[in-house]
Amino acid sequence: MITVTIYTTTQCPYCIHAKKLLTENAIHYTEVNIETQPEKREEMLRLCSGKRTVPQILFSIGGFDDLKALHAAGTLKQLFESR
Repeated sequence: MITVTIYTTTQCPYCIHAKKLLTENAIHYTEVNIETQPEKREEMLRLCSGKRTVPQILFSIGGFDDLKALHAAGTLKQLFESR
């Protein structure tokens, strides 16, 4: 299962639009607000190669079994072809 984590701040218009877009497409996400959880800022910087802007949106497909399942379903290549 693909998981989505979005690092945000409270008043960021891009964050608001990103969350709306995810919601409109029925994509469940976990929000990490780096204003209300300032200890998570370092985590964001580490996971996002030092990028400081928000939103930072991370997708995770899990381990090999998850990768293999996406491949078997014919959706693995689609995730990367649309980029």
